[in-house]
Amino acid sequence: MSDSAYRVETTPRLAQWRIENLASCTYRKSDPFKIGKWNWHLSVEKNRVLFVKLFPEVSNLTRDNPPIASFIIRVVSSVGDRRAIAHPEIKDKVLKNNEDFVWAIEVPLTGKFIIDVEFLDLKTASPNGGEPCSIWAEGFTQQRSNANAIESLGKMLTEGIHTDITINASDGSIAAHRAVLAARSPVFRSMFSHNLQEKELSTINISDMSLDSCQAFLNYLYGIIKHEDFLIHRLTLLHAADKYDISDLRDACHESLLEDIDTKNVLERLQNASLYQLIKLKMSCLRYLVKFGKIYEIRDDFNTFLQNADRDLIAEVFHEVLDAWKGF
Repeated sequence: MSDSAYRVETTPRLAQWRIENLASCTYRKSDPFKIGKWNWHLSVEKNRVLFVKLFPEVSNLTRDNPPIASFIIRVVSSVGDRRAIAHPEIKDKVLKNNEDFVWAIEVPLTGKFIIDVEFLDLKTASPNGGEPCSIWAEGFTQQRSNANAIESLGKMLTEGIHTDITINASDGSIAAHRAVLAARSPVFRSMFSHNLQEKELSTINISDMSLDSCQAFLNYLYGIIKHEDFLIHRLTLLHAADKYDISDLRDACHESLLEDIDTKNVLERLQNASLYQLIKLKMSCLRYLVKFGKIYEIRDDFNTFLQNADRDLIAEVFHEVLDAWKGF
């Protein structure tokens, strides 16, 4: 059998495999063909029925980022009136191996035929857990460019490429880049634009942050922070967001602190909400304490809170308690 019997002809979104003289009890797999980012195979197996399979080639790419495919597949007789049998459209199907798409064709096929696959879309999973993104969608190139730019920024920080500013934390120092800090924070930009100590000495003293917290802060500014590190340091990051006027970090901390309020942290969250004027967080903490009755489960901690908290905040808590009593 000639090599052409296994070759699949392609355009950017179309693949065609011409089959000749497929005898009974026969299995045949195509040569790999490239559509999108992946190499693919078609296979046919003829027994009592004809089984057609479409699957990506086994690779690290397929394992780590399997294609999410939408396609129309047809079998077309290449002789006579070119009768076609079409499978219903496949929509957003994850294809990892040769068992993920199997088409059993019970209509007898004789002679020459063509397996025709029209790829309507190919998507990849979003790295941040969002909606899958089409590799052909408008903006994909920009998205990929943005991802590569962030990766390069991260390397500048982690590998210390052409750093020009040193940040002194309470227990160590980290090298960074003036331009990045100035672009992310108007406070840093002001530091570097005026005749301040930081401009002359090429240092910034952040003595109210530990080295680990400062590293997490910089990782956020450079776009490479890991979620677990963000959770560990989010209260310190909230303080830094307020101090250096970084609104997106402030919003990220605010939203995160709303998600896991419990009896162990509610009073601390309430005080931070009051300190940094986080209205949603403050109302959520008050609701948790009063409406859900958790204030009675932490009486000792609440008594300590009453002795140390801001008077206006204490008044707000009692106002909520009185409003709740009125409802009974």
